[in-house]
Amino acid sequence: MPALYLLLVAALVFALAYRYYGAFITARVLVVDASRPTPAHTLADGRDYHPMHRWVLFGQHFAAISGAGPLIGPVLAAQFGYLPGFLWILIGAVLAGSVHDAVILFASVRYRGKSLSHIAREEVSPLTGGVCAVAILFIIITALAGLSLVVVSALAESAWATFTIGATIPIALLVGAYMHWLRPGKIGEASVLGVSLVLAGVVAGAWVARSPLAPCFVFSRQALSVMLPLYGFAASTLPVWLLLAPRDYLSSYMKIGTVLLLAAGVALVNPRLSMPAVTSFVHGGGPVIPGSAWPFVCITIACGAISGFHALIGSGTTPKMLSSEADIRLIGYGAMLAEGFVAVMALVAACVLLPADYLAINLAPDKFAALGLTPVHLERLSALTGESLAGRTGGAVSLAVGMAEIFSGLPLMRALTAYWYHFAIMFEALFILTTVDAGTRAARYILQEMTLTAGASLPAAASWGATAASSALVCAAWGYLVYMGDIRTIWPMFGVANQLLATLALAIGTAYILQRAARPAYALVTFLPMLFMLATTLTAGWLNVTLNYLPMGNFQGYLNACLSVVMMLLVVGVAADCARQWRRYLARPAPAAPRPQR
Repeated sequence: MPALYLLLVAALVFALAYRYYGAFITARVLVVDASRPTPAHTLADGRDYHPMHRWVLFGQHFAAISGAGPLIGPVLAAQFGYLPGFLWILIGAVLAGSVHDAVILFASVRYRGKSLSHIAREEVSPLTGGVCAVAILFIIITALAGLSLVVVSALAESAWATFTIGATIPIALLVGAYMHWLRPGKIGEASVLGVSLVLAGVVAGAWVARSPLAPCFVFSRQALSVMLPLYGFAASTLPVWLLLAPRDYLSSYMKIGTVLLLAAGVALVNPRLSMPAVTSFVHGGGPVIPGSAWPFVCITIACGAISGFHALIGSGTTPKMLSSEADIRLIGYGAMLAEGFVAVMALVAACVLLPADYLAINLAPDKFAALGLTPVHLERLSALTGESLAGRTGGAVSLAVGMAEIFSGLPLMRALTAYWYHFAIMFEALFILTTVDAGTRAARYILQEMTLTAGASLPAAASWGATAASSALVCAAWGYLVYMGDIRTIWPMFGVANQLLATLALAIGTAYILQRAARPAYALVTFLPMLFMLATTLTAGWLNVTLNYLPMGNFQGYLNACLSVVMMLLVVGVAADCARQWRRYLARPAPAAPRPQR
């Protein structure tokens, strides 16, 4: 199967979906009002509430929502073949993920930028609001751990990648100061400056890796597991315009630019997919994912099709910076479709590798040896990239190798394979870190809202001390899971947690639409995806506990099993309470028809 076919189909489906279904959701179901002032204007404080240009906010929002899910998820799901993942990305992104994102963003804007738990408290009940807050906090910590673990695995022992990623932090601070103090409103100048410096960091990383400075940028997995939460603390605590927004905005250039470059590479090289459409692991027993294609492909790909994590961004940082409700279609619905296209690209990059090479990279050497397979091109790929590739589990390395293979197929590019590989690693880490910083900030918002609900005064809950304390608690919680876990234990739990949160958000979105929509049938746009996700994630969660965690027989396995069960019970409770509220809304008498004007 030529890889170009998948790209053309995805681009066509997503373009039609944005033009027609996206317009239907925003204009008919939500009824956006461009003349209505948004919280970014009415509550502007220069720290969290700050109106952003629609394209700057699109970049920041896209960077924040598109973490490891659309990159690592499709790579791991390639175990089942390219077809199950491709179908789920197309169907999920159009009918579930984009709708989920647009509805939650709209509801949060109408609720003055408040979180999903606050919306649940108002739309369903105080009990559901409280349970929702606990569930969200519980789930987001697990999600942040899963995302961060991929960064740790990709950067460990690599001076080139660590230097490049580290350089983006002072560059973001410079760009934030440039746009806010030095040259306000000069977005083009700041963009050129920031992107140029980031690209220079990639080139300089190669020199650093070969220089006497290299040991200064080589860190173990344990050291990175401590450093990453420290970065999350800084991004969550500093003013949004200083670090988080400019860093995520700059990252969006790298993300979108790299995806377009990869698409161009696929179009020019047109590699064939070496992975079959469906493998023998589709019914279970796979070495990378311990389960069958359904339900595990739906929780493994996560952000590429639908992601509960997006609800935290859509009711966290983004609604506080949205300048006009007219931008909801672009930022809420459109950014999710862009992420779906990224997921298709990641799937293509993984599937151009031969199955034996793919498994040799994604499995520990002893587990790969048990399969009785022999790598075909692994030695050549290791020599070209300048890295040892065998046993580099987690998906990030195999994705980078696949991307480097496509790029190096272009004319005169074979000699630059090592640069393309490390560029791809940087690209992946940028993707993920932008979700980590925005997610940590969203969790901090939720914790502060819970403090207010518990009776604290507004100045006390919103003070710098409370902000720092809330950020520290969140970072310590997910940092512990990163320090103690590995990809096989954390990623499946992240997938279940993430999709349970999406189920919860769709249930609350259904209540929101039922109360306001001109026709109750409009609520089906969130209700039907919610039913599918509820069945899928509960099944996956139970299988994950019984097939993955309990057989481990140690403390970490029992802890992960308990966390998974608690998350499932919380979401079932919220869904039941939402169903009670749906019935109340549906039982209300229809409003009387207005009298004709005379």
